Amino acid sequence: MVSSTYKDKPSGALFAFSAKWISYAHTIIAYTAFVGALVVGISLHYHNIVQNEFYGYPQEWFPSVSATIGDRYPERSFFQLFIALTSGPRLALIGLWYLLTAKPGLMLPKFVAGVGFFRTLTCGGWTYVTSTEDHDWHDIFMISYLVATLPWTLGCIALSPANPQAIKYRKYIAAAFFGTLIPLVYFFIQHKVHRVAGAYTTYAFLEWSLILYDVAFDTVTVLDFSTFEIVVRDVGGLSQGVNKSSMSLAALEQQKTKATGGIFSVKFTWRETFDTIAEVYHGYVFWSTLTGLGLVIWYFPLWFMGISGYEALVMSTISPLLLGIKPLRSAVTKHLRICHFLSLAGLLAYLVEDPVYRLFTVGFGVSMSCLSWAAQLFSENYHETRLESKILALLVGLVLSSTAKFAWWTNNPIWPIMHAGNGGQNEIGIFLAVLAVWQFTRRAPLNTGEAKDEKLEGSAFLSALGIAGLLFGFHSLLSDSSTMISWVWEGYPVRGPLASPHGWFIVAAMTGGLLTGLSYQGLVSMWSAYGIGCVGAAVLTSYTNWLGYYGGLVLAFYLMAIAGPFLKNAAKRSPAATFGLGFFFYNIMVLFHVWVVAYAFVPGGSYVREHTDWVMITMMLLIGAGVFNLTYINSRGHQTPHRSASSQHRKYHISALALINMFFLAMAYLRFPTNDYVPYHAESQIITAGIWTIHFSLDNDMWSSEKRIRNLLKELEVDVVGLLESDLQRIIMGNRDTTQFLAQDLGMYVDYGPGPNKHTWGAALLSKFPIVNSTHHLLPSPVGELAPMIHATLDCYGELVDVFVFHSGQEEDVEDRRLQTEYASKLMGSSPRPSILLSYLVTQPQQGNYNTYVSDISGMHDVEPGDWDRWCEYILYKKLQRVAYARVSRSTITDTELQVAKFVVPRRAEEKALVSVLENNEQARNWKVQEDEVPVGWRFPALLRGKGVRGHRYHVFDEPYYYLPRS
Repeated sequence: MVSSTYKDKPSGALFAFSAKWISYAHTIIAYTAFVGALVVGISLHYHNIVQNEFYGYPQEWFPSVSATIGDRYPERSFFQLFIALTSGPRLALIGLWYLLTAKPGLMLPKFVAGVGFFRTLTCGGWTYVTSTEDHDWHDIFMISYLVATLPWTLGCIALSPANPQAIKYRKYIAAAFFGTLIPLVYFFIQHKVHRVAGAYTTYAFLEWSLILYDVAFDTVTVLDFSTFEIVVRDVGGLSQGVNKSSMSLAALEQQKTKATGGIFSVKFTWRETFDTIAEVYHGYVFWSTLTGLGLVIWYFPLWFMGISGYEALVMSTISPLLLGIKPLRSAVTKHLRICHFLSLAGLLAYLVEDPVYRLFTVGFGVSMSCLSWAAQLFSENYHETRLESKILALLVGLVLSSTAKFAWWTNNPIWPIMHAGNGGQNEIGIFLAVLAVWQFTRRAPLNTGEAKDEKLEGSAFLSALGIAGLLFGFHSLLSDSSTMISWVWEGYPVRGPLASPHGWFIVAAMTGGLLTGLSYQGLVSMWSAYGIGCVGAAVLTSYTNWLGYYGGLVLAFYLMAIAGPFLKNAAKRSPAATFGLGFFFYNIMVLFHVWVVAYAFVPGGSYVREHTDWVMITMMLLIGAGVFNLTYINSRGHQTPHRSASSQHRKYHISALALINMFFLAMAYLRFPTNDYVPYHAESQIITAGIWTIHFSLDNDMWSSEKRIRNLLKELEVDVVGLLESDLQRIIMGNRDTTQFLAQDLGMYVDYGPGPNKHTWGAALLSKFPIVNSTHHLLPSPVGELAPMIHATLDCYGELVDVFVFHSGQEEDVEDRRLQTEYASKLMGSSPRPSILLSYLVTQPQQGNYNTYVSDISGMHDVEPGDWDRWCEYILYKKLQRVAYARVSRSTITDTELQVAKFVVPRRAEEKALVSVLENNEQARNWKVQEDEVPVGWRFPALLRGKGVRGHRYHVFDEPYYYLPRS
């Protein structure tokens, strides 16, 4: 029996002790689990646990947490035993914390207790399911634990009793924990991507620091539990809000509110929660519908190879002009629920098989969506809080849209080009959209437009210009987190950001800008803030790598910051003038944005050829017009007052932003490239290389084709592939990047090629082999479309091999193609290494420019000189032994077949000697044999013989060609 240390031990109690010993026990046992495992691991398996996939001792000399606790016996068993013992004090600590902080009618203590229990379960998950046993589930438990750490930490700070010392320690430890995450990610990237020796050791120290901070944060409960006695009785009255410190209770509450951003001080109600979810989701639906319009329009000029006439539907967005008719405006505002429901036609469009009718269905949905939202904002303009809530719905919905695209590898799961077969979630999306609209429109409009329009300071026209620039900036740059990253990407070695994980910083900048605009509307509306935004735009446009990316972050921050003031001002005026004209000028910007790259196919295109800088300048001038309007209004003393009544709904939207950011971070962790890829037939030293023009990842029936492309590349066991017509980072292509999905799913390194600001139709390289170096080229194109080329050096079985991916100019521009041929041939000829060209050359075999590509200038050989039935796609090579070649039909994926060849990389002296002989002996080099005469590892898969699968088969020759020099 344990006696109490307190004189007022309750009568009848067997024993009593201070609850602080629960905290001490939790701390001691948890630290014993980690530190003990570290000591045992270093003592028994030091060299093993400091070894990683790239380096070992002495370059790496301190083990990571996962290597220490999960890989070997007995340290793993030691850790698991003590973590199991930790669970008792851990659950007791959570329960005591709940009892200490629970108040009648307050939901936050229940939420925090639930999060604490969830963290305990997930801790058990990643403890007992190690990464070597099941990597996926280990990661799921670990990510869940880390994500739950944020609400646990902030919730504990918000609920801290009036103990200034405990609050101070919690703030410091939480700041140290989350501050450590930034260098942790940095050094992990240095290790995983850049393979810097010693980076993993630094990462390991930071990882162990997180463990220390995590446990220490809960140790602070010693200060809170010191007057808490188990039986359980609060002998100090702390749970009743008694404050024994010299600091006032109000001051302590202010500190906690500041530390948590005030999120946890909001009074929780289910209705407000559902309202916020509905608003944000409906905002997401708006952006999903709007960004899907360009995609379905693009399908038609893509197949027409020029203006098709369907481009007129880009004007679907100008429907708010109809609100200039007062009876119609009144009817729309009185029946907003019906209008919002009609806008969901854009989501139902995926049910329409015919591309033409699907386009018109999407156009109708976009028209109704723009009309409904313009009328909705106008109808709320009498009530500051309700108006701000709807504006936040649009802006947080944009952040959610970008995040959802990241989770679906830059496709939006509810787009009209998606369906169940290619990863779409259309049915779920529509179901949630119906619920969201019903909840979103539950309040009657405050302004039906029947009253006479109020005369306001400022200009509706200037407001419309500002809205146009803002919408274009959102759509062209912020609708996908990887768009600006593709602008600044310059190839290998990596010298700038990656879509994963650095895409999150775009979302973080958007979030920060939105919150800043909420709190400091007057500040972000000033000319000085506009100047900073202009600098960001200029840096993004003019520079590459990290510097250009920093400019993009500044611009993202500014666009989101100025959005609130712009939209509030526009909502208080005639919606026909502000939103109708705003969408009209936005459409002009969309066409301008297309014309700069499609100049060879559109009227007047030559005047704006390659002038993305003009597009960016125009966008910022439009925004400047809106800023001029705001500053004029503010100078007249009509600035919008800050109203505290809006604070409650703001906190709900801020909470939504926090959850969206946590979801993005979790997906970024899951999507982080492993960089441990291996070729399909390493034992045979084979490179299987292919070239494919993928038609912007839209198949012949207007469906997104990434998964179908993936399936064929996987079945053909392609190690290196060049993809052409692959630049999708524009409004008309949906701001997508097919290579992100293919690289992750197929396990390949990826080089995006010249970015969208380089005005090409795109070239990309995917490789199972590490890309040692890559350079992007724009070949001479004085008249026609720009010709992109990637020159990459791969590490293939320890030998350096150059791969060129090239898209020549179009047939009509003869001089362009001649100049490009000379440039490309000299570039290939300058390489002394074994080389492969994966290309689109627009020439006949044995004729014209072909004889420059295949010549002493380039040193390259045709993969099959006897294949006369080619016009566009060619594979050339040198200093390699070509052993197989095939042409594979495309089915309905694109308009171009996939060509594939197999090469042996010479490594041994006798192999290099054979290749040297073949270089000068065309007859021996091209000697064909039967498939059974070559090794199994050299053969193409049999499943594509005959009728093949899913419309893919070996065609033209009906069978692959195999080559083996005569003895």
